[in-house]
Amino acid sequence: MAHLQTDDPASEAGDSINKAAAIQRVTLTGAILNTILSVAQLIGGFFSGSQALIADGFHTLSDLASDFVVLFAAHHAHKEADDNHPYGHRRIETLATILLALMLVAVAGGIFWQAWQRLSGTVPANPVQAYAMLFAIAAIAGKEALYHYTIRLARRICSRMLEANAWHHRSDVFSSIIVLIGIAGTWAGLPWLDPLAAMIVAGMILYMAGRMLSDSIMELVDTGLDPEKVSAISQFMAELPGVENVHMLRTRRMGGEVFADAHIQVGEDISVSEGHQVAEYVMQRLKRRFPEMADVTVHIDPENDEIQRPSAHLPRRAKLLELLQQDERTQIVLQSSQRMVLHYLNGKVWLDIFFFSDSRPDAQALDDFRQAAANFDTIGTVRFYRQID
Repeated sequence: MAHLQTDDPASEAGDSINKAAAIQRVTLTGAILNTILSVAQLIGGFFSGSQALIADGFHTLSDLASDFVVLFAAHHAHKEADDNHPYGHRRIETLATILLALMLVAVAGGIFWQAWQRLSGTVPANPVQAYAMLFAIAAIAGKEALYHYTIRLARRICSRMLEANAWHHRSDVFSSIIVLIGIAGTWAGLPWLDPLAAMIVAGMILYMAGRMLSDSIMELVDTGLDPEKVSAISQFMAELPGVENVHMLRTRRMGGEVFADAHIQVGEDISVSEGHQVAEYVMQRLKRRFPEMADVTVHIDPENDEIQRPSAHLPRRAKLLELLQQDERTQIVLQSSQRMVLHYLNGKVWLDIFFFSDSRPDAQALDDFRQAAANFDTIGTVRFYRQID
């Protein structure tokens, strides 16, 4: 079985990109901008009387909290593997995404409840000042710029956590647009539009949080890649030189990266070292073709063992030699042989026996060995070779 682990899954800049540092940089930028926007929205909403703007301000404030969650995850999730975490710390990123989603659920619930009280008349509505629209427009521009900046880097370094944060910024853009419509509607004689806009914003936040939760939970329970992606990986491997069959391919995600293991069938009588070389070649080509793959394990098979394992019951070398030595007809060959190669194929053990030129037994001794081997239903073909120095 061969195993390959790569250090960085970045598809465009390769090993030169420090993923953790890149996430920290873009997240710090977002944190600074979110701080400015949230303060402006909360102050503007309070003085202008816009509940929708206040709701959007709290939404932006939740972004600031999520930014610190992302920073924490970026610092810890990309530490090197250690004795306690041999597969690395990427699941920290997944847990951070779940925590972020739960925070959004709480924020959405609070916004929706306050807006519903105002819309139903439980809490009296205050008039909304026109300048509230300026704050909403500023929020739209800032959040849209932050979305493009974040999503570009997220896709570049293959970070699902950072991509989730980018879409969080994009959801903020839509929510701010709805807030702007609500404020404008209030000035058009529709005062109920402002709390309704706040409720819509809450619904959008809740939907985004649900998607993030669903994706992260699927990752935690080791859900495989989409069938189309798995099929593409399997077909690519099957077409590589030296590979006769691909089976038992399994995939999973961890922190935005892909882990896979597969069985590949190679020539039935090639050497162990050649089989290992085929596996190394397959793994290297897989990494080039699918850059998101961080860890690939390839199991080498001389026959397809996906459905059954016809050779699993066969005796191992020591037991087989012990059985052969009990028959006097095998003694000359066993004592004269330079080495014996065993092939476990199709429910039988094939024997390749090698002799030096000056130690090859006569034809009678070879025939006696074949007759003795024929008495064992676990032994198949016996072949003799003369090794020339």
